Amino acid sequence: MSVLILCLASFPHPVGAETPEERGLAIAIEADQRDNGFQDFTAELRMVLRNKHGDESLREMRIKTLEVDGDGDKSLTIFDTPRDVKGTVFLTYTHKVGDDDQWLYLPALKRVKRISSRNKSGSFMGSEFSYEDIASQEIEKYTYKWIRDEMYLDRECFVIERYPVDKKNSGYTRQVTWLDKEEYRSWKVEYYDRKDSLLKTLEVTDYERYLDRFWRSVAMHMVNHQNGKSTDLEWTGYAFRVGLEDDDFSSNSLKRTR
Repeated sequence: MSVLILCLASFPHPVGAETPEERGLAIAIEADQRDNGFQDFTAELRMVLRNKHGDESLREMRIKTLEVDGDGDKSLTIFDTPRDVKGTVFLTYTHKVGDDDQWLYLPALKRVKRISSRNKSGSFMGSEFSYEDIASQEIEKYTYKWIRDEMYLDRECFVIERYPVDKKNSGYTRQVTWLDKEEYRSWKVEYYDRKDSLLKTLEVTDYERYLDRFWRSVAMHMVNHQNGKSTDLEWTGYAFRVGLEDDDFSSNSLKRTR
């Protein structure tokens, strides 16, 4: 679920950018700056998995996120339902440069499993979101290009492409994102696979604002065009600046996390 923290104020504003690449990067930086300084937050998340026949399964979890000065975010996901995944804990340290660190605690096995960077394109807990998708989307992990401006959902939007720097381990060749010009919120993302075929589309249908500044999604829908499956995410109970610390995100304490 993607939180940006990098601040590169020295780069020119999108209006002043000259090439499509410069303009795309400037737009990404502006979106990033607007979310800088949230410090930490917690939230509840309801995940609905749907197969190609329309059959549904439900998962409920709690999210904790810590903003890290000079690096990517730390995030902790604790599964509460259903019973077969209750107690599963997923921890991510996102880095601006290099591979992210990710661990998964599986209560049935009573062990902590480190997620390899080679598996970043793998499905996160059976959903249509990958490990790559749910890590914070640091600016340095992509290169950018402005494609066009257009209306989407009655909003005037920038349309930019971004290309993963880690071409070897990423599941995508590129992503196309629609961001509204007023608040720089992402409303739609198209994901193209390693053959450059459209793989998935993410749509955000609503946002809420917190602390008069920070926008967070309320409802997200990810559809996989190649297998017919989809995943809905419903976010509730956001609370900011609750006092989370580094010790709350220790890989050594995952077995004790509740």
